[in-house]
Amino acid sequence: MNLFFEESGDFKVGSVMQQTGEAYQVEMASGKRTKVKAKDVLLQFDKPSPAELMEQAKAIAADVDLEFLWEVAGQEEFGFAELGAEYFGHAPQPAEAAGLILSLHSSPIYFYKKGRGRYKAAPEQSLRAALAGIEKKKQQALVQAAYVEELKANRLPEAMKNIVTQLLFKPDKNSIEYKALEAACDELHTNASRLMLAVGGVPSAKALHMGKFLFENFPRGAGFPDVPVPVPPANLPLAAVAAFSIDDVTTTEIDDAFSVTKLDDGKVKIGIHIAAPGLGIKPDDAVDKLARSRMSTVYMPGDKITMLPDNIVNAFTLAEGKTCPALSLYATLNPADWSVLATETRAEMVPIANNLRHNDLDDLVNEETLASGAGEYPRKEELGLIWQWAQVLEAARMAKREAFGLKPEQNNRVDYNFYVEDDVVTVTRRKRGAPLDKMVAELMIFANSTWGKMMHDNGVPGIYRSQGRGVGGWNAKMQVRMLTHAAPHEGLGVDQYAWSTSPLRRYTDLVNQWQILACADKGVMAPLVAHFKHKDAELFAIVSQFDAAYSAYADHQANMERYWCLRWLGQENARQVEAVVLKDEVLRLTDIPLVIRLPGMPQVARGAQVKLDILRWDEVDLTVEARILEIPTDVVASDVDFEEDEVEDVPEEAVDAPEAAVETAAEGDAASDAAAPPAAN
Repeated sequence: MNLFFEESGDFKVGSVMQQTGEAYQVEMASGKRTKVKAKDVLLQFDKPSPAELMEQAKAIAADVDLEFLWEVAGQEEFGFAELGAEYFGHAPQPAEAAGLILSLHSSPIYFYKKGRGRYKAAPEQSLRAALAGIEKKKQQALVQAAYVEELKANRLPEAMKNIVTQLLFKPDKNSIEYKALEAACDELHTNASRLMLAVGGVPSAKALHMGKFLFENFPRGAGFPDVPVPVPPANLPLAAVAAFSIDDVTTTEIDDAFSVTKLDDGKVKIGIHIAAPGLGIKPDDAVDKLARSRMSTVYMPGDKITMLPDNIVNAFTLAEGKTCPALSLYATLNPADWSVLATETRAEMVPIANNLRHNDLDDLVNEETLASGAGEYPRKEELGLIWQWAQVLEAARMAKREAFGLKPEQNNRVDYNFYVEDDVVTVTRRKRGAPLDKMVAELMIFANSTWGKMMHDNGVPGIYRSQGRGVGGWNAKMQVRMLTHAAPHEGLGVDQYAWSTSPLRRYTDLVNQWQILACADKGVMAPLVAHFKHKDAELFAIVSQFDAAYSAYADHQANMERYWCLRWLGQENARQVEAVVLKDEVLRLTDIPLVIRLPGMPQVARGAQVKLDILRWDEVDLTVEARILEIPTDVVASDVDFEEDEVEDVPEEAVDAPEAAVETAAEGDAASDAAAPPAAN
């Protein structure tokens, strides 16, 4: 006797070897023996053989007309034998019965299983819906296959043209477009980004990096809605000064300017004038909400996304020839030792006489010409006086820094500026600590520290930068934190440091400007009128939101600088290049700030210059492959110095470069006031 039975959801046949009560010992065609319960047996038959029956049953199942079978079945539950008699017109033979079972079981949209060998026909509405779904899937499969073929032929399907960024960065994995892209990538052994570049969905690697950043951080686009231009108060006093700024040639958001006035008693008054959008923008107005949604201007080589619309920037930037609203800090100094005798803060209208540019002055203004008085350039006398004070300010900071237990700052490190025009990149080196840099940096640090103290003394909270050792004792890594109360910034050598000097491009500075204006106007009564109060939840939220945005912007700038470094390699056909060893397996090219990691390289002293052979680079992954070409036997240290942790860190202020490089060079030197650089391979 032979059996047709169900086992683990599958149908099998075999010959009975032995029956014991309600169970059978069955041998299948493969020779395998199994125990089958009587309740699982659907058919008992003598002929044909088990193998022949299964072969005939499969052929019969393939010929069954499911539509006719469904019509014959009616709406009542039935057994397969009953339906077989109706369908075949006679009691079904073993092969026919088995074939019918196989057909019923393999057609769940036509028949619902109700038990062993028992089924029920699907309701007509459900059946038609299921058949429509199957047909739709078939059509989608055909469309998907067509998309795959187009992608493989380096053509972008029309349906994908408007959803490229979504497919790359936040795809709907159930969509046929994504499935087609994934299938094409598998067949071509590539990834989605490279395939989109190949088919023209993304025009360039630069556009790919920009697209990802914008999709994640500016999903509604980087443009601005129409908002009214804020107007400062009409009764601001006019400052009796002729102020001037010092910036890079690309700077449009001119936040700071200076003035020098010689007093009748021989003393000198130096003014630090900061653009004052806080006089026009009010907390919670439309412009404030716009600035807060961005938190900072995003800088990258050759481009930027400003925090404020151009028309608002133009209304408050300290542009040459204009009289601009400003928050001014005046320091009255004794030129004998450049000690600060008094400070005064006030809001006023400041005439801007000059916008000086590094590109014009860097070769003229240096330590030698400042000491000798040689050369002719705008604001020569004023720059000379500011230079003398800046040196005293720096010396005082260094003494304070050492009192905190830190070593002196390195002033012989090199900064790099990127200029991009028509997709051609120029990278220039500037030695950090050059006089113009130092003048701006020291006066900005002085202003941020002085105004931070003013807020603290008047009982008004602000947003401070604090730097100190973390948990772990004297050798713990220095940590930078943002606080709403005054605390030392050990890396800079100041007792408190509140970002206040870049309100056109950094939201924290705009917030602090509101608080400082309240202090300047009301003094000790400022806590009553200042917008933000102590332990203000909104102020804490701003700190958290700013940290997240600033970190994302810094990462993007680092990625874009690395991208342009790779473009520079191709543009200059740079194959054999000089590099300086930073630490262990990490090197940095001397001509551009490209960091490369070479696993397994020989041990070479830090600071040693070596020659590299650049093998290849990838502008999509931002990776570089290189090998050591030459290691000098007499190792000569490079003239480019670096901090102990420069391998792991780059100045956090780099997010503002190139426009803010001058102002923040000194802060960037602080060992831990930094952010991680892009990885190199």
